[in-house]
Order: sequence, then structure tokens, then C-alpha cells
Amino acid sequence: MTTAVNVSANKKAWASVISEPAKEFPHTPLPTISGKIPQGLRGTLYRNGPGRLERGGVRMGHWFDGDGAILAIDFNNSGANAVYRYVETSGYKEESAADKLIYANYGMVAPGSLWDKFFKAKGVKNAANTSVLALPDKLLALWEGGKPYALNLKTLDTYGEDDLGGLSDSLPYSAHFKRAESTGEIYNFGMTPGLNSTLHIYKSTASGRIVQKAAHNIDGVPIVHDFVLAGQYLIFFISPVRLNLFAAMTGSKCFSDALEWLPSKGTQILVIDRQTLKVVSRGEAEPWYQWHFSNGYVDQDGAVIVDIARYDDFQTNQYLKEVATGETHTPAKSHLSRVSLNPQTGKVNKIEKILDCQCEFPNVPPEYVGQDSRYTYLSTFRPGTDIGTEILNAIARYDHHTGALLIADVGENRYPSEPIYVKDSENPLQAWVTTVVYDVKSNASEVWIYDASRLNEEPVCKLELPGAIPHSFHGTWKS
Repeated sequence: MTTAVNVSANKKAWASVISEPAKEFPHTPLPTISGKIPQGLRGTLYRNGPGRLERGGVRMGHWFDGDGAILAIDFNNSGANAVYRYVETSGYKEESAADKLIYANYGMVAPGSLWDKFFKAKGVKNAANTSVLALPDKLLALWEGGKPYALNLKTLDTYGEDDLGGLSDSLPYSAHFKRAESTGEIYNFGMTPGLNSTLHIYKSTASGRIVQKAAHNIDGVPIVHDFVLAGQYLIFFISPVRLNLFAAMTGSKCFSDALEWLPSKGTQILVIDRQTLKVVSRGEAEPWYQWHFSNGYVDQDGAVIVDIARYDDFQTNQYLKEVATGETHTPAKSHLSRVSLNPQTGKVNKIEKILDCQCEFPNVPPEYVGQDSRYTYLSTFRPGTDIGTEILNAIARYDHHTGALLIADVGENRYPSEPIYVKDSENPLQAWVTTVVYDVKSNASEVWIYDASRLNEEPVCKLELPGAIPHSFHGTWKS
């Protein structure tokens, strides 16, 4: 029988938007609620996240399992319009036709008997639900363990899997690419498991075409979600989480439940030369876990500086599993931490906590990726929130020079998505922050636009979406 969870009768207010599958909508003009769209905000905001956490009356086992659905909001001279579509992966289409869950996933084992699980399993479904990469001629829906799915930039029609000219032999392409604004180069990675894992690293042109690959051995089967571009280096921090291969391969546990926290292994550090994709150094640090990095850069002394949304352990995975039930109770506190290391030796010089406040989805303005950025934008909680029972309900900007945290408090029972920074196309001194806000009271979603330097003030514009958008993971902006 499929491992699944039930939505609790005591579910929290934020759970209403994920209790039922999201409804697609076609290109629709967006009415203005307040303010007006800035003249220099022209382009498209894309967001990706789990739109469907149920099929055939069975609830999926983890928030990460939901079928990907993409929201595209186009800002033009006539105003703004939006479209919302599921990514029609092969697994999505097969399960839609059968009206039941067929595949294993991050938090679910394959349906059926032990015999079926071991000998007849179809493998893991590519949910294409984590992030998006906007290329000149297509949009990529990204997931952790498979190829990207290509979509039409305007209509969001699904073209199919895309190998980017280099993803042979079922090489995976992860959700957290890094783009160097000065060159247009795109870097990404993928993990293939075995008794020990292989870390595949890719360098692409601005078109997305892979032009260089490398492969490096990693101890055991860890979970590697993100990495850092820092000057001439690519930095991987591999936390002490390892997969119990026997449990996962026999289907006795799903992937998520087969992950074990092994702090004695410490955090492994891998420094890669950005040009050659060769290993510069390997190191080790104290144990911690992170899903996401804010940024990295090389300081004036040649040290690599990396900012991390850091957890002391792997309890965050249990919390995210509970999100799918509509009722969380596991506190998983993170904070913004800064690591200084010697890239030639992999040795850590210093680790310090720079912001003792819940920090997730941290990012910097695109032009500062890999360089020293004064500001980090992030998702957090409103002051006084019980982080064990709530999900992220505020966005903020952290000033590394002054230590000030500027919070955009969207109000009670409202839930903003990850903040996306957008530079004004007409004024180089002006920038905006976009977010999609779910309002529990109205059971509707809105697009809010802030002045990037005035997050503590009212948004300059609010737009009404035609439907409620489930809480999403990551997005991007395409001018």
C-alpha cells in the first residue's frame, strides 16, 4: 500500500490552499487592487511549486512529492496577465489517466506488495516542482533527481524532457543552478547514487547548452540540494545526511525516511575550480544541515565567504513532511550563518551566526551572485510566530553593513512566497521585490510589488490573481 498521510481535521489556516489540487487558469488580465505597476517593471515572474498533493483520494507523503505547477506573470505596457499550468511530465500524465498514484517519490514508496515494490517498481516520478530556469527560448522546470522539463515561455505548454545537449545516461540536473551575470554562464550539478555517489557538475552557455562536464566521487549517498558560486570557485557543503541504501532499494522505507542524520561524519567541503571543474581542495567542518545558500564571494584576503541558511540538525525534513498533512508540530529553527574558508586547503577559518532569526530561501540581487552583496533577501516569520506550527509568513531584507533586518509584515493569515529581486529597467538606482501572497480569509492569491529598499512600507502595487496558488518553492525573473 502507498505510504501516505491524511490531512488533519485540526489543520492550520495556511493548509487550506494545499488541501485540494490547484486549478489551472489560462492567460488572464490581472485587476489592480491598489497602487500601480512601476513603469520600469517589465518582464515575467515565474514560480514553481507543488500544485497537487493528492490523487485518487490518497494524500502524498511529503511536501516535496507534489506535482509541479508553474505560475507565469507577465508585466507589459498594457498591465499584467497571468497563466497557471501543471508541468505535464510523463508521470503526471500517466497518473492522471489512471486517476491513482503509481510512482514512488521522495516521501512515498511505490504502491503494491513488497514483490511489486522490488521487482515491478516504475522508479521515482520526476515531479518537476522545485524551481525554474528561464532561457532565451524556453523555460525549464527543475527537480532534484532527473532531467529538466522544457516549457513554452508564454503558454507554459510542456515540450518534454530536455537533455540540454549533454545530459546523457540519465544524468540528473538539479534545481539550484547558478548564473554568472558577467559572462552569462550557467552552472549546475546532479547526483547519481551508488555504494558511493557521483557528483556531476555542468557548465552551460547562456542558452543553457552544456559545454563542459565533470564527475567527482562523494562518500555514501548524501542529499545535496544547493551549492555556491564564489568568484572563481564552486563550493559544495555536504551535510552528514546519508541514505540507508538497503531500506530505500527494498522499498521498506521511502527515500525521505531512509535518510539518516550522522553527525560524526561532519560537513564535507568540496571546492571546485569554476573554469576547469576540477577539485581544488576537500575539507571538513562541524556538522550542520542546509537546504539553501544565500551567496558566496572571495574577499580581499583570498578567503571564500559563504552565507548559509543553517540548521543544527535534520529536523527540518520532518517539519516539511508534516506540511503535507496540514498540521506541523516539529520546530526546525534556522539562522543565517557565515563561513570563511581557505579555498586552497578546504580548511574553515571561522563560522559565525550573523542573523539569529528564521531564515529560508535567501538570495541576493542577480548581479551580485558570486560577489560581495550588501543585501540578502529572505523569507522569515512574523515576530511572535510559533515556528513549529506555522509556515513562513514574512519576507525581509538583511543589511550586511549595518546588521539591520527590514521586515515586510504582510499581516495575519497571509503567506508570501520567496522574495524575488528585480532591477528597474529604466532607473539603475531603483529595484523592486515581487512576491505572491496567499490570503487565507479570502482564499485567494495576490501579486505584491515592493520598493526593494522599503519593505517595511506598503507595497507600491497589489494585483489580484484569478485563483489561489499553493505555497511554492522557487521562482525567477526574466526581463
